[in-house]
Amino acid sequence: MKYKTRGCITAIALSAALVISQLPAQEHSDDHRFGQKPKLIEFDPPGTNTVSSPACVPSCGTQAFANNNLGAIVGSYTDASIVPHGFLRNPDGHILSFDAPGAGLGANLNQGTVALSINDLGVIAGQFEDPNDIFHGFVRYPDGFFTTFDAPGAGTGANQGTIAEAVNLAGTVAGYYVDEGNVSHGFIRQRDGAILSFDAPGAATGPNQGTVVATNALNPEGAIVGWYIDADYADHGFVRVPDGTITTIDVPGTVLTIVGGITPAGAITGYSADASSVLYGFLRAPDGTITTFDVPGGGTGPIQGTAAFKLNPARMITGPYVDASNVLHGYVRPPDGAFTKFDAPDAGTSPGQGTRPEGINQAGAVTGYYIDGGNLNHGFVWCPGNANDK
Repeated sequence: MKYKTRGCITAIALSAALVISQLPAQEHSDDHRFGQKPKLIEFDPPGTNTVSSPACVPSCGTQAFANNNLGAIVGSYTDASIVPHGFLRNPDGHILSFDAPGAGLGANLNQGTVALSINDLGVIAGQFEDPNDIFHGFVRYPDGFFTTFDAPGAGTGANQGTIAEAVNLAGTVAGYYVDEGNVSHGFIRQRDGAILSFDAPGAATGPNQGTVVATNALNPEGAIVGWYIDADYADHGFVRVPDGTITTIDVPGTVLTIVGGITPAGAITGYSADASSVLYGFLRAPDGTITTFDVPGGGTGPIQGTAAFKLNPARMITGPYVDASNVLHGYVRPPDGAFTKFDAPDAGTSPGQGTRPEGINQAGAVTGYYIDGGNLNHGFVWCPGNANDK
């Protein structure tokens, strides 16, 4: 595996991102203007396991889930004993490993710590699984101090508990919990520790139903997005604004809608599926107008097409698209609809392998992970382009 110690330089990357957003609508796979060229950096924390194991599929190896505007990246990795640990990759490429207090650390149990979100102050939110397979939320501060918590009503059985998915600049945390009946409910945790539970209207109350908050899907104003599962086990998107109002989001003409990201201004992205289970990305403007899109090269079979996971304040959208061979590829879509497509150099090319973007920051830098030919995950950061960053 390659290990490089430098990443995207935010100010110059932002300039490159703005130039890309002004291109005429077309597909392009690289950017050579003004000597600038996008690049992709692969990484694994030291100690990451080097062979996939049935004990941890599909989470074996390194999974990067979010990046902040300073270029810091968080996620999780599994070690040689199949123990998950959280990690923080600083903008200079240095990687710090950490474990939440109380996380299960037994070999081959796949418990441990997963970091899911980071704000611009370096505060990290995520979840850990204890030795009894119960989930708990955590907040990790830049000095290394942890606060762990459980949402009231969270179940105490195996695979139940609290999942902290997002933290904003105010220190508010959002996520969901699974109760003793295996029903999911959303929650908001204020900086003072007060926790409010909520359910989307239409969310059902049977096992594996309810309300789910998306990863890193809380904006600075406190608006939250995610999806809910109804009585027919159909998925619908939602947005919850700070006053508590919850609005359902369904893309017209589709049977499933998953919402994954929201900007400070309230623009939302996600993906939907038609009756044939073909995926389509969408952008929902603050006024509710929905625009759908497909990345050129996406397949047209079941669970193929375009998924949109996250967007930045400039409405640059990222996510994976799945081709006709069921291989994943990364893309960035700026507001004008031009697509930049990319693949990690060492990504596998068999079904279920490839490149999976998870987050995008204000500069247009994308983080995520790729699945290699041995079905092992590795982290990456894709930089929009910078002539001085080589």
